[in-house]
Amino acid sequence: MQVLESGNSQEKIKILQTLDKTDNPKVLEKIISKLDDDDIQVRGEAFSLLILNENKISDFLIQNLNSTSKNIRGYAALVLANRDETNAIPNITKLAKDERSMVRSCAIGALGHLKAKEAKEVFLDSVLDVNVEVRKSALQAIINLKFPISEERIKEISKDADSQLLKMLSKLKK
Repeated sequence: MQVLESGNSQEKIKILQTLDKTDNPKVLEKIISKLDDDDIQVRGEAFSLLILNENKISDFLIQNLNSTSKNIRGYAALVLANRDETNAIPNITKLAKDERSMVRSCAIGALGHLKAKEAKEVFLDSVLDVNVEVRKSALQAIINLKFPISEERIKEISKDADSQLLKMLSKLKK
């Protein structure tokens, strides 16, 4: 386990690959902490590992939605979504108001993936977020869940939309 702290990226990945069946709380916390590793490949390995773990680990992931690390908050939401943990929807919904745009975007994406119809207001509010990635995540969820959106709201979103956002809006009008 010391390798996960001080080893190089390849050593960390090698160790992570052996931990796919663990349900040991201390080991799970270590794996979750690697969602905030400096190396994107280590983060990716930890992410995959958590998705593929067949044990009941959602409680650990849900606890980490309150992490001080933006990466852990955001990626834990996405892991929960990829594991189809619909019980996490209320906890993930809270992250839609996170101070970090990356976390908001991950939370909105996770809620959309979970088809969280109860998050309709969150999606409708988030299409006007200051961050364009958050807006795109919210709009994608609205499109996928076929939520109606007012012409007035569409005009508001269009004001300073980039080409990708405008293309998404055209899907709404159909």
